[in-house]
Amino acid sequence: MWVATITNRDFPSRPGLTAAQQRGELIALLDLAVRRRMTAVVLQIRPSADALWPSPYEPWAQCLTGVQGRDPGWDPLGTAVAEAHERGLELHAWCNPYRVAGHADPSRLAPGHPVRRHPEWALTYNGRLLYNPGLPEVRRHVQDAMLDAVRRYPVDAVHWDDYFYPYPVAGQVLDDDDAFRRYGDGFASRAAWRRNNIDLLVREMAAGIKEVRPSVAFGISPFGVWRNAGTDPAGSDTSSGVQTYDDLYADTRRWIKERWIDYVMPQLYWSIGFRGTDYAKLVPWWNGVVQGTGVRLYLGEALYKVGDPAQPAAWQETRELARHVELARGYANVGGHCYFAAREVAKDPLGALTAVLEDDVAAGRAR
Repeated sequence: MWVATITNRDFPSRPGLTAAQQRGELIALLDLAVRRRMTAVVLQIRPSADALWPSPYEPWAQCLTGVQGRDPGWDPLGTAVAEAHERGLELHAWCNPYRVAGHADPSRLAPGHPVRRHPEWALTYNGRLLYNPGLPEVRRHVQDAMLDAVRRYPVDAVHWDDYFYPYPVAGQVLDDDDAFRRYGDGFASRAAWRRNNIDLLVREMAAGIKEVRPSVAFGISPFGVWRNAGTDPAGSDTSSGVQTYDDLYADTRRWIKERWIDYVMPQLYWSIGFRGTDYAKLVPWWNGVVQGTGVRLYLGEALYKVGDPAQPAAWQETRELARHVELARGYANVGGHCYFAAREVAKDPLGALTAVLEDDVAAGRAR
């Protein structure tokens, strides 16, 4: 399961708890994962260019104390790794490479924050701050910040989510003109240059992880559609409004084919039969992409949608996610499923996760 710390979604339950209270909540989440018979916890350790460990590169995370940069009085990542391993769980260190803040005011960042020292490193888009992926010094910084965690702790994996260049918003323009003028020579288009920036980040990070701690895996959890077949014959049988290659400048298929990553966990947050992005069509596409590469495939599951009245009818059914697992068993390269997120794992809406686990037990007996 994913454990999101951004805006205190899953952990800590609110900012400003004591160190003992925070530690207790973290232990409870790991125990929850064990009870739900999970094998790994994907803990968000770098939610907004801040850290859940004593990082020399970026300030303490705001989600811990409510004040970015304030020492929480304990080491959440160190505790998470030790306690997860004691319980037989893998601990995947989830980082967001480029997010800086959910607002556009650098003065609200902690004193000494990299963007306070280097305002030229940041871009503003849709009212939010992000690091500029087009600057080599930014690429070095974010890699150094993440590799510090790998160097300090025996995490089982470094995990990235789907945020590279920002999701497009109508009427908004990402102003990276200056960086493109400085570094865009030789590229056929700005889009090609942006994709190369992200390719460099992935390839260099992969090499850095193997150099620092070779046993650590590198996994990425992209938006579930690389490209639609109507855009590219190599794409999936979908008609998604967002395509990672074109809109986020993330060539996820290439990263697999080049074997820059060890696992991919596409966010297949749609139901079976959903028009335009059918889960049943995306699973075989991803299964085929990893075929013969050695890159492991796990499927991201939208447990958070179950029972939500704003979602389509399929998500009001207890067995929708159980059907996902049943379908995926027919594809040899699918190695498992990851559920978003811990809060819903605890609540088990409509008993959907219980249904998955009961089917898993039954399948084990049948084998």
